[in-house]
Amino acid sequence: MAMKKKLISLALAATMLGTMVVGCTKPAEEGAGGEEGKNAIKVGMVTDVGGINDQSFNQSAWEGLKRAKDELGIEIGYQESKQDADYPPNIENLVDQENDLVWGIGFKMGDAVKEAAENYPDQKFAIIDYSYGDKTPKNIVGVTFKEQEASYLVGLIAGKMTKSNKIGFIGGMEVPVIKRFEYGFRAGVKEANPNAEVLIQYANSFTDSAKGKAIAKQMYSQGADIIFHAAGDTGTGMIEAAKEEGKYAIGVDRDQNSLAPDNVITSAMKRVDNAIYDVTKKLTEGKFEGGTTITYGLAEGGVDIAPTSDKHVPEDVLNLVKEYKNKIIGGEIKVPATEEEFNAMK
Repeated sequence: MAMKKKLISLALAATMLGTMVVGCTKPAEEGAGGEEGKNAIKVGMVTDVGGINDQSFNQSAWEGLKRAKDELGIEIGYQESKQDADYPPNIENLVDQENDLVWGIGFKMGDAVKEAAENYPDQKFAIIDYSYGDKTPKNIVGVTFKEQEASYLVGLIAGKMTKSNKIGFIGGMEVPVIKRFEYGFRAGVKEANPNAEVLIQYANSFTDSAKGKAIAKQMYSQGADIIFHAAGDTGTGMIEAAKEEGKYAIGVDRDQNSLAPDNVITSAMKRVDNAIYDVTKKLTEGKFEGGTTITYGLAEGGVDIAPTSDKHVPEDVLNLVKEYKNKIIGGEIKVPATEEEFNAMK
């Protein structure tokens, strides 16, 4: 693969090493197999702007890679993006490091990953939350999730547990992936409690925890007693507000109960870690599914509610969630993912 790289990249690597660093770099970690990992497969990821300690999306991705290192004996590393402009050079850095697979973590990297895949046709790429459809390059695997299914389940919980019949939803940005969270959640609330009102606001950021906290404070002051976020690190501000106000919160992506054990009643888990691990494992087995998009829902173990839900959610509500989960997996219920599908619900 290295011989096929652009000569300019090799020249620049020699002359600019140590004079320019893009983002923050985590060097490849030693694999568990092979002499000092020399024969190990190398996999690297480019984070979105939230970074690997965002308590959410990017952190879950890094946990998936660390699991792959521990269980599959691969070498891993990452490039941490501080702004959107970092995506292309961070991807380039991982290609130059001769990673066997380069991950882009987040839909905002769609164009950058595709451009890199065209520049390096022998390099394998994968991207979270992006599908190129029938135009997916042969060296890219797209990974998407049925976020609406987990959101529906936590919506059932919110609808049953609210005392005020006012519930909040805070989204990061108004994009299809976050809209799936919103409409799935609203559908679950509506099914469990038709009288409940859902307050909705978008922060236009996945990294502004102060804004998330301010929005949450306003929603709680308006009478909401439970708020669900799909806003990355912005949502950690909402959880902080829940602690201060003595209200309930619903986390996202990871089990976020540890951030506020008395306040986070459940989380709509999106198993980015499982997807990262699964695709990486297939790579090690020579089964890389380039040119396709893999979608993870409840049936595939890609989404679910948090295992700590039984700390605060009553048993009868958890039994209801289990009943609806089985109906979704069995195809009896199709959870809406868009406004059109939500409005068409009976």
